[in-house]
Amino acid sequence: MTLRFVVAEQWQGRRLSDFLRAQGLTGGLIRTVKYQPGGITADGCAAHTDLRLRAGQQIAVTLPPEPPTGVPAEPLPLDILYEDDFAVVLNKPAGILVHPSAPGSSGTLAGGWRYLMEQRGTPCPFRPVNRIDKNTSGLVLAAKNSFAAPLLAAQFQKVYRALVQGTLPPGEGSITLPILRAEGSIICRRTGSEGKPSRTDYRVQASGGGHTMVRAVPVTGRTHQIRVHFAALGHPLAGDDLYGGSRALIGRQALHAEEITFQSPFAPQPVRVRAPLPADFAALLDAVGIRELALE
Repeated sequence: MTLRFVVAEQWQGRRLSDFLRAQGLTGGLIRTVKYQPGGITADGCAAHTDLRLRAGQQIAVTLPPEPPTGVPAEPLPLDILYEDDFAVVLNKPAGILVHPSAPGSSGTLAGGWRYLMEQRGTPCPFRPVNRIDKNTSGLVLAAKNSFAAPLLAAQFQKVYRALVQGTLPPGEGSITLPILRAEGSIICRRTGSEGKPSRTDYRVQASGGGHTMVRAVPVTGRTHQIRVHFAALGHPLAGDDLYGGSRALIGRQALHAEEITFQSPFAPQPVRVRAPLPADFAALLDAVGIRELALE
């Protein structure tokens, strides 16, 4: 892929390397492309990064070939809700890993993506910007090249729907309990003053049948953050038996990554993608007498 830019007047006389960084290219990517034949050109001619720019110049940057990936390709169905030249948003079902957890793992989103890209004739690694647990459903944003990855990672926002046990008071709240790994476990997390700063904002949407539906925004991105935070309040997610929830009504944590907003490179407006609640989550709401609400 080739990125194309036009030098604006405020860049007159300034260095090409500074201009490229301002367009979102990382220092590492600039170092890679400048050693490629024709990697960076100005008005069609090879250009060094110390070039002093002129307003109106046409700058082109050819991205390097994508690196190989060791994830095995698998012909898995993928629910693609958004795609452009730089980003893709996949709707992941519960029960599927984003990446293999160990050598030989199969049935992963990464494997399905590799298979699809090979079928298209444009193989590339799977670069998820956000990851969700195996038994969490919903949206995963991935970058399609090395230019887009840091830009997407710097500014996306996720919104989750969760059903917690017990009745939370109406309104909004923030959970700011630090999170750390639980002693003797590589999986479980807990809250504690020695943990990393963590914050989850939430809004109560509805209550019924001894449960509460919340809209949750993880401001930080700690492992199991939403699950750990609500469990610490005494309101574990329904189905989340790792943190004290009951599986009587659903066989996995009632957590769905329902909305993601991000700025795709060169897009005029932010992109917002939503995923409907999966069947098991919708059935859970029906079982506790909560009417499904549109995400606000």
